[in-house]
Amino acid sequence: MTAAVSSSASEKEIAAEKAATRGLKGIIAADTKICDVNGDEGKLVYCGYNIHDLAKNSSFEETAYLLFKGELPTSQQLADFNKVLVHHREIEPQILTFLKSLPKHTPPMAALRSAISMSGVYDPTAEDNSPNANFEKAIRLTAEMTTIVAAIRRIQAGLEPVAPRDDLSHAANFMYMLNDKVPSKDAEKAMDLILILHAEHALNASTFAARVIAATLSDIYSAVTGAIGALKGPLHGGANTEVLKTLQEIGEVANVVPWVEAVRAKKGKFMGFGHAVYKVEDPRAIHLKDLSRRLGVETGDTKLYDISLAMEQAVKTSIHKNCNVDFYSASLQSYMGIPGDMFTCVFAASRIVGWCAHILEQLSDNKIIRPSSNYIGPVERTYRSIDQR
Repeated sequence: MTAAVSSSASEKEIAAEKAATRGLKGIIAADTKICDVNGDEGKLVYCGYNIHDLAKNSSFEETAYLLFKGELPTSQQLADFNKVLVHHREIEPQILTFLKSLPKHTPPMAALRSAISMSGVYDPTAEDNSPNANFEKAIRLTAEMTTIVAAIRRIQAGLEPVAPRDDLSHAANFMYMLNDKVPSKDAEKAMDLILILHAEHALNASTFAARVIAATLSDIYSAVTGAIGALKGPLHGGANTEVLKTLQEIGEVANVVPWVEAVRAKKGKFMGFGHAVYKVEDPRAIHLKDLSRRLGVETGDTKLYDISLAMEQAVKTSIHKNCNVDFYSASLQSYMGIPGDMFTCVFAASRIVGWCAHILEQLSDNKIIRPSSNYIGPVERTYRSIDQR
């Protein structure tokens, strides 16, 4: 009797352990100096710097250098880094021709994935895996990602792509290429914040995919293309796109509470609330909320912000979950003139830094990533000829 109980308990423990590690949850797959995500305390740290400090005091360019190099740059290092970044803003004309040739219904992330893969073909250093070459390519990819994303947005809207300028910050130039006008200071700050806050988040699905590919000693363009493929999946990227659809569906502040109650009754999901890692408030969310309000005022239409504010309060009261970084980024990006189907591409234009930082780190002390699997198929069987089956 005792043995039977012990055996049963053991089986339950094994089953619980398997459930806990599905999707590699809780499994440490790499050592890293790049990012620490503390879900219990709601902390996000880049190379030792709290995200709140970086959001308040840093720029995207400075943050990108930090993630690539592990230290904040000096004035000269930042100037040199920015010079290379600006130099790589121009993309090959063949890539623009290719983007214009795509069917109109092509999803923006599919267009981005293909364009980045194509970019590698035109880089003569693509197969050079030396540290200096890969650092240069990381900067190149960071620069050209915004140019490609803006071109996709313009072409799909039936407009001509806007050539980059060399006298604007990375964020302002991105906004300029998207909307063909120099952004306001608040809009520039909003884009800079979006890029900083989404730049890195440890071993998420797309970053892990990038490290796995890089570990085979494939080229950096292949690793980034794989990362984009992972981000394209709706279980990873796209939450803020769904948030925008929700805000548009609700339509008016007066409809928020009935809508929340209806979703709750159907046991539906509230996009933009809760997080797979953070057990408390997402530390990134607070920085986008006020800018959404300010840009709503600037555009003369605060409806999306007002609905967001009411929805945040109603959902938190209903299910006791905080909103995450995706929630207010939806209304914010809409005020910035970015359509919902482009939100994940903007995410990629930020996360390119994290992907490249992890690729560089992986290659600095590389070992191919080859986890084991737990076979649960049939025991060994004897082959039978087809007439005996």
